[in-house]
Amino acid sequence: MKKNLDKATVESFGDEWGRFNQANLPDEEAQEIFNQYFSIFPWSSLPDNAQGFDLGCGSGRWAKIMIEKIGHLNCIDPSNAIHIAEKSLSGYTNASFFKKSVDDYSLPANSQDFGYSLGVLHHVPDTGAAIKECAAMLKPGAPFLMYLYYALENQSFFYKFLWRCSDLCRQIICKLPSGLKHLVTDFLALTIYLPFAKISWILEKLGMSVSGIPLSFYRNCSFYTMRTDSRDRFGTPLEQRFTQVEISTLMIDAGFKNIIFNNAEPRWCVVGTKS
Repeated sequence: MKKNLDKATVESFGDEWGRFNQANLPDEEAQEIFNQYFSIFPWSSLPDNAQGFDLGCGSGRWAKIMIEKIGHLNCIDPSNAIHIAEKSLSGYTNASFFKKSVDDYSLPANSQDFGYSLGVLHHVPDTGAAIKECAAMLKPGAPFLMYLYYALENQSFFYKFLWRCSDLCRQIICKLPSGLKHLVTDFLALTIYLPFAKISWILEKLGMSVSGIPLSFYRNCSFYTMRTDSRDRFGTPLEQRFTQVEISTLMIDAGFKNIIFNNAEPRWCVVGTKS
């Protein structure tokens, strides 16, 4: 049976996290971004010593924060980044590591108290099937938090035009050799991400709304995060985007209810509980 993964994309992320292992990400910034993702997560619903999974854990940057809050965390990733996560979390005894794809049945059915997958499932061929696999690992009533790239449905024509141009660039850049790919995406971080972020920061300080400015999310981020995300965005062979309605449908089809979206950035973050 064909696995629900794209080999080139898996290799790309293994390469990315090998270069950006997040050791240089400031703790305060990591915590702030984590809080943005988890702002809608129902922490109070978790049992004592909850056991859950981080699907597509990458270098373990979010696992390193989550593991302090729960009983046991299962880190799952099909790329070589799993070894970076294992090294990063080597000081913890309440973590397990699985170099597997979402459809490899890493954990028993109905066994997990929670799960999350942040910025991962838009990089697999069949996102809907992947969400169903996540649901299968969860206990009934367990929450699942997910971040998927949004389809820019609430943005202007100009904003969407810029994204179309950037996506054409991605389709070229993602095919470059590793070293050259890193150089190009670093250049984009310096010449595109950083200027837009600084302009957004200034305009926000002047009391203006920056929600319609591309890359305004990075206005309070370090250049390290911009470099990481430039490599993530432009170096990835497979990328999909979803509207809020499409995500709701995928969640419902996978057996989730009580679906809540965070309307702030990053979009779309969504949480639901397994029926």
